[in-house]
Amino acid sequence: MALILSFMPSFQVVLLLLLALSNAVKINGDESHGQCNYNKQTLQPRPHSVSISEFGAVGDGKTLNTIAFQNAIFYLKSFADKGGAQLYDPSHWEVVDPLPSYGRGIEIPGSRYRSLINGYNVKDVVITGDNGTIDGQGSVWWDWFNSHSLKYSRPHLVEFVDSQSVVVSNLSFVNAPAYGIHPVYCSNVHVHNISVSIPLDSPHTNGIVPDSSDGVCIEDCTITSGYDAISLKSGWDEYGIAYGRPTKNVHIRRVDLQSSSGSSLAFGSEMSGGISNVLVEQVHLYNSHSGVEFRTTKGRGGYIKQITISDVVIKNVFVAFSASGQCGSHPDDKYDPTAIPVLDHISLQNVVGKKISVAGIFNGIQESPFTSICLYNISLSINSGAPTTWECSNVSGSSDLVSPEPCSELHSTKPNSPSGCFSLSTLYGKASAF
Repeated sequence: MALILSFMPSFQVVLLLLLALSNAVKINGDESHGQCNYNKQTLQPRPHSVSISEFGAVGDGKTLNTIAFQNAIFYLKSFADKGGAQLYDPSHWEVVDPLPSYGRGIEIPGSRYRSLINGYNVKDVVITGDNGTIDGQGSVWWDWFNSHSLKYSRPHLVEFVDSQSVVVSNLSFVNAPAYGIHPVYCSNVHVHNISVSIPLDSPHTNGIVPDSSDGVCIEDCTITSGYDAISLKSGWDEYGIAYGRPTKNVHIRRVDLQSSSGSSLAFGSEMSGGISNVLVEQVHLYNSHSGVEFRTTKGRGGYIKQITISDVVIKNVFVAFSASGQCGSHPDDKYDPTAIPVLDHISLQNVVGKKISVAGIFNGIQESPFTSICLYNISLSINSGAPTTWECSNVSGSSDLVSPEPCSELHSTKPNSPSGCFSLSTLYGKASAF
């Protein structure tokens, strides 16, 4: 099967794939808090650029553009001073080794299909365009998934592995086979002004998945997917523990997120390398099964901690917030059941919700209860006839100005105590309690 990269035909195709051709990413310090400001990545003009249409590409959603992309990349590489990156555009689906922090393909034991657009061990990468559309044509993969016909785990639409200074901007990504954008083992990743659209009935598809990556900014994006819109991960059980690379220093702001069977914003369940220092603000979560969800289980190890989520609007969501210690399967029978994960210092602040069925479900682990869960200034309008508003077990925390009133486990301490809520600046070294 050949890959067709198709674009919206209503305007001229100008997709600039300018990979490692110059110092395109500039790091600017800023006194404001949050990764998107602290580690801002700004596009700088490239010395050379080219429109893919100059190489014969046709943006009709039908024409095979493989040769055009190959020729364009060959031309662009002639300007590189060192190193480089690739846009992989195969005439067949290459099979590659599983990621070491997962130990196997996520869906099927063994290897996995290579992602459609990918780079390995590259630096200074920009994928941008004049609001063009990249179509992953995922329907055939969804059919194979549903019919259990896959030989290997599905590919993603965009994946960068072990790479630095990656920018993805000003594009629409549609119909990803599995994940839309997957930076894994990466640092300094800036995803902004994009949309990811995957049908709500597509099986277990995710929008953006930062995975064992550091210094990630996701801003001004609209994401719709079949399972999770944004999902933070860091490896699976004993493999993620051994690889030991966390996802940390993540800033997500000004995003609209919609999912179907999963969550608008998810943490885990594969989180064995740890997830920490995450700031989420100014987000809209809607038409989803759950708004914000933390997932883990015995055997995962790792941690989810120092997470601040603030200024949230939730609408038409079944469960506004949830945290589960009994979620997710294991890659094999080699996992250590005594590897108990930790979930600690989670702050949910300044939230307004409408058409909510369940306010929150927090079910921790008996051997390692979820601690320091802080709820502050939250107002949720619960649908009439809802059987329960809150459900809690093996969890402790604090709450103030929360409606409907949470379960007793979540107001056992005062929010202004040292173990209670922390301001957004906590994540960047200037702690201050409410």
